[in-house]
Amino acid sequence: MRVFITGGSGWIGSAVVPELLAAGHEVRGLARSDASAARLRAAGVEPVSGGLTDLDVLSDSAAAADAVVHLGYNHDFSDQAGAGRAERAALETFGDALEGRDAPLLFASGVAFVAPGQIATEDDLAPFSGPDAPRGGAEELAFGFVDRGIHPVALRFAPTVHGAGDHGFTAELVRVAREKGVAAYVGDGSNHWPAVHRGDAARLVARALENAGAATVVHAIGEQGVRTRDIAEAIGGGLGLPTVSIDPADVEAHFGWIGRIFALDLQASSALTQRRFDWAPTGPTLLEDLAAGSYFARAAA
Repeated sequence: MRVFITGGSGWIGSAVVPELLAAGHEVRGLARSDASAARLRAAGVEPVSGGLTDLDVLSDSAAAADAVVHLGYNHDFSDQAGAGRAERAALETFGDALEGRDAPLLFASGVAFVAPGQIATEDDLAPFSGPDAPRGGAEELAFGFVDRGIHPVALRFAPTVHGAGDHGFTAELVRVAREKGVAAYVGDGSNHWPAVHRGDAARLVARALENAGAATVVHAIGEQGVRTRDIAEAIGGGLGLPTVSIDPADVEAHFGWIGRIFALDLQASSALTQRRFDWAPTGPTLLEDLAAGSYFARAAA
């Protein structure tokens, strides 16, 4: 297939690209900078200059493709509403370009907030709708494309997609611990975070592209829920810092923006995904990745 990818030079996308190429797909990727274009070109991807708000570029690129893998997102926690509206506009653009072509449209989503306090499954609908919802109500919007001859696939990633070189949520927790001089968890630390290794997630995206069905939900989850106290203790051990509890009332003061997420109790299953796509996570666990030391080497550099 001719595949157009956004976020192809990012943390997850740069692992997905080799999987797509190895499967024989021809890949073009959105590049918002010369550096991104160079990374894509080096990976064997034809770069397309533009950003996520360049809707004409998105439309033309999707129209020239057999499938879209939309992994790019503006992770601006200071303007989540604006990021959500941009996401919705991008998906609407892809929907118009792919209409009537029996084309897969894979897009990044997440398991956070789908079923807080419960074990989220692929059968749980995201409780968001409308342009002002998280991610612009992307899942509800995209699943409405089924009657337009499009195969939408929501790629629900774990809050932490981990591995050597990660600059996401786990790396942010390490940064906060170094800055504060303690590795912290919230309350008694019994709440959980699902996790998945980057390589496992990338393999799943490629497999989902080739097996896209109508309104499919995919859970890129390697571990149903890692106890946050265990995460904090692993960070403390890696940095040589004490591990402490933070009162829930002081979460944002201590952690900043990531505290709101780290305080949640999130668990998610990938049992249905594993059966439907004959996929099983084989990469290191989150605690194994932390024990390997790369997170702490990066923070110290």
